[in-house]
Amino acid sequence: MNYITSEVRSFIGRESEPVVAWDPVETGAIRRMAQGIMDDDPVYWDQDYASTTKFGGVVAPPLYPMHAIRRLPGTPDPLVFSDADPDFDGAGQSHGEGLGLPPVPIPLTRLINGGNEVEFYAFARPGDRIVATSRYRDIYQKEGSSGPLVFVITETSYTTEKDSTLLMISRRIQIFR
Repeated sequence: MNYITSEVRSFIGRESEPVVAWDPVETGAIRRMAQGIMDDDPVYWDQDYASTTKFGGVVAPPLYPMHAIRRLPGTPDPLVFSDADPDFDGAGQSHGEGLGLPPVPIPLTRLINGGNEVEFYAFARPGDRIVATSRYRDIYQKEGSSGPLVFVITETSYTTEKDSTLLMISRRIQIFR
């Protein structure tokens, strides 16, 4: 069966509205992320040291922009769905959508992480507000040993709100079967 209908193909290139992080980048959040990834580089937490480097001040770890966009205050915790559905795995069965994108209309429900590809351009700095814009880069189907596999590639660009500096581009591959 071919799941790549003209309706599904129409999603390729569709772009979300920009999603702005609730909080600006904070030095405490940078430090906690550096601790969480076990990277003791003082450029992430020591202003005196960081000011002597090519960065000229504290910067966030490269993947920080991906974690700057969190659910807004007052919105439900996604794990509340686990109360109503014992099979809920926390993945949300999102059918590929990135931040602000509508779900792709395919009836397949089993999800496999096909990997991530990331390009870095600049480091986020304290005070920056991160903006994410997602788009469906590609959607295609292949035949697997257990049946059809639909690949949904979502690309998210992370920039700064103030001057639109490109920080990173993340491509996520989700495989539905």
